[in-house]
Amino acid sequence: MPNGVFQVPPPSNEKILDYAPGSPERTELREQLEAWSAEPLEIPCIIGGREVRTGKIARQVMPHRHRQVIAEYHMAGERQVRAAIRAASEAWESWSRMPWESRAAVFLKAADLLAGPYRADVNASTMLGQSKTAHQAEIDAACELADFWRFNAHYMQRLYQEQPESSPGCWNVVEYRPLEGFVFAITPFNFTSIGGNLPTAPALMGNTAIWKPASTSVASNYVVFKVLEKAGLPPGVINFLPGPGRVLGPIILPHKKLAGVHFTGSTEVFQNIWETIGTNIRGYSSYPRLVGETGGKDFVFVHTSADAEEVATALVRGAFEYQGQKCSAASRAYIPRSLWAKIRRQMKAQLAEVKVGDITDFTNFCGAVIDKASFTKISSYIAAARRSSRCRIVFGGGTDSKEGWFIEPTVIEVDDPRYRLMQDELFGPVLAVHVYNDSRLDEAVEMCATTSPYALTGAVFARDRKAILAIANVLRHSAGNFYINDKPTGAVVGQQPFGGGRASGTNDKAGSVLNLIRWASPRTIKETFVPPRHFGYPFLAPDA
Repeated sequence: MPNGVFQVPPPSNEKILDYAPGSPERTELREQLEAWSAEPLEIPCIIGGREVRTGKIARQVMPHRHRQVIAEYHMAGERQVRAAIRAASEAWESWSRMPWESRAAVFLKAADLLAGPYRADVNASTMLGQSKTAHQAEIDAACELADFWRFNAHYMQRLYQEQPESSPGCWNVVEYRPLEGFVFAITPFNFTSIGGNLPTAPALMGNTAIWKPASTSVASNYVVFKVLEKAGLPPGVINFLPGPGRVLGPIILPHKKLAGVHFTGSTEVFQNIWETIGTNIRGYSSYPRLVGETGGKDFVFVHTSADAEEVATALVRGAFEYQGQKCSAASRAYIPRSLWAKIRRQMKAQLAEVKVGDITDFTNFCGAVIDKASFTKISSYIAAARRSSRCRIVFGGGTDSKEGWFIEPTVIEVDDPRYRLMQDELFGPVLAVHVYNDSRLDEAVEMCATTSPYALTGAVFARDRKAILAIANVLRHSAGNFYINDKPTGAVVGQQPFGGGRASGTNDKAGSVLNLIRWASPRTIKETFVPPRHFGYPFLAPDA
């Protein structure tokens, strides 16, 4: 490349298409949905740029049509895992030394490919494989992932420009080196964009990665990988390994070249990963970086000054979009008794309009939950609430597994604020509501702050500014993303960096410079222009 001080194009958030009837994007999306539904796609492992077929086949089904297979994928075994580690190590030698602007160009091109010719493809595979509506797939698989790639390149340049002062006679610089080794990216089913971001954020910084996609999102993640290949990502920089964690983990996690883990998933799994690495800490070439975004039991706290209709709308959207399968979904609400009747009435009226079913019917607001295990778990909580004298099902509660894993949006009023519906992460379309006495506001806020071990997202609704400030102060450490008069979902790259603390993760804020710094190892370099030629200092001279 010629000499120059390069500037990444200023990023802006990808425009969200609306898929209205008669629009060209709706027509193109329907064509891709038909193509994906025609026959299952065969998906190999990809190691060092080569397609590897192991013959150990697993199937990804459509949650809303669980008898229909969307993809058959080859699962990695021990041999493929060790080959991927070798491929990542070999690719590291050249990729880690590639000029930063060349690395950035790969992901900037990938963003344009994703938002352009591959948009319908990635959205269709996300809709069918993960049971997302057209809108939920659009804001995730197309827009958010394109945003990640564009904004991360911008943040990388900002980080590199963070340089120390130099005193006369010397020049001080900081080099942001890639980590030594490879990064293990373990990605979830619920966001295709997270699937794409977790391996690529470290890769942008010059690292290589092994990507383990969730078994219920292999199809859409494979589309993302093919986009990266089309954008010019060199072989071996990211290695795509579908397969069970019980096979990949025991080989990868203790490996001496493990440089880091980039994870989104359950708190329990992340804690197990941390424990494994701790047990093996003496065997690594360097201390592995652990970055994780895990569970949530996200709250909406309502003050007596709130607007009931605004609260009801936020709860319907925040709790039930994508069937509540967002780490940030509203899962528990604290509502003053004086507003409960009005909010309940507004919610029931709106939920009566909500349709649940096959997401290829664009009139459906909700699809199915991801799989049988999730369906069974959530159904058991609803059944327990139905039997309990401490709970009342306000709306919904119905389930149907004949064609797909369908669960109605369900609102449950809970008398005991410590009841498990107020504490346990369900990851489904269930909202638990505790109604508190207006006079016991302080007690209710304290209950909200201490009931859950998680601290991912939360919201307060109030028109009283003093109340907002007081409640926000008590809940300061209860959410890494906090919303005022808005639902606790929908963080946008470049606007609301995402992540939480406590049992919700390491709060390294995906889509920000804070995340990228975790994938760099700074080296401080001082150059002295005219070094001294004798050890002595003036203070050594004797008094006159």
